[in-house]
Amino acid sequence: MGKSTLFNALTSANAEADERLYDIARHFNPPSIVPAAMTFVDIAGLVKGASRGEGLGNKFLAHIREAHAIAHVVRCFADSGIQHVSGKVDPVGDAEIVNTELMLADLESVIRRMDPLERSARAGANKEAEEELALWKKVRGALDAGKPVRSLEFSKEEGVILRVLQLITAKKMMYVANVGEEDGKDPGANRHVQQLVEYAKKEGVPVVPICAKLEAEIAELDEAEKTHFLADYGMPEPGLDRVIRAGYELLELQTYFTAGEKEVRAWTIRRGMKASQAAGVIHSDFERGFIRAEVYHCGDLSQHGSEKAVKEAGLARLEGRDYVVQDGDVVFFRFAV
Repeated sequence: MGKSTLFNALTSANAEADERLYDIARHFNPPSIVPAAMTFVDIAGLVKGASRGEGLGNKFLAHIREAHAIAHVVRCFADSGIQHVSGKVDPVGDAEIVNTELMLADLESVIRRMDPLERSARAGANKEAEEELALWKKVRGALDAGKPVRSLEFSKEEGVILRVLQLITAKKMMYVANVGEEDGKDPGANRHVQQLVEYAKKEGVPVVPICAKLEAEIAELDEAEKTHFLADYGMPEPGLDRVIRAGYELLELQTYFTAGEKEVRAWTIRRGMKASQAAGVIHSDFERGFIRAEVYHCGDLSQHGSEKAVKEAGLARLEGRDYVVQDGDVVFFRFAV
């Protein structure tokens, strides 16, 4: 059981929602509770030669370009009943094949972009073409050396240009090490996982070990059965929760909440977002007409028992548009348009 099994478990398990959301909801008793969501897209496995159209090739490379990050599922278990494309379990080799194909696909895109720019640069008097060409030469140098684009550092201006090509290896990535059922309790002890971790360290890419077979079983259980199942296997939580947290960390995401009598909702934003930008995640009118934000932390609500008590304790405050929203903030936006 592999990538598609894991994907089906991810999309059907309703992984444990942020406990803070339900704690906040207990204080408001709204008819609607809306958790944050992370979208996973199942993309067919790549084979050697995919960058040249082998297998399902370019069609699926295009799908990867549309993603914000890549979760690369790598087989780390032996099973005679499940054939491996190369005839053996080799997580590092599998990772290298896919990474090479992705770099080759990026290289092709960069070369196509460079050709007209080089002609413009040779014609002279085209400073913009020369500046952009310098960026792509830098990127091509890394790819030629077998290094992904994310290994480079870029200025803010370069980052804007870089987004034009939606280069695959510029995206953040994590490995999901799929282990066998016998390793479900302690997947980190699996020697294939350990090999993958050492390989991933070179690039600073995280590895999340998980057993897709067990996760598929957990996804079909009700809450009571799930608790017993996890206890029997000595698992503190479903592995899918680790995958989602790793995804949030990878994309530098965090959660803030809005709360009232009608609805309590979790909102996903990037770390470092200012109050006006966070308001825009709800609706563009909120950002455009932002006046101020009333803010307190969900932990203070839990400690003091009510929003009123939080305010009486002096823990609620008014913040302006440049306030950097923190993970766990409960925010009420005031705006006018």
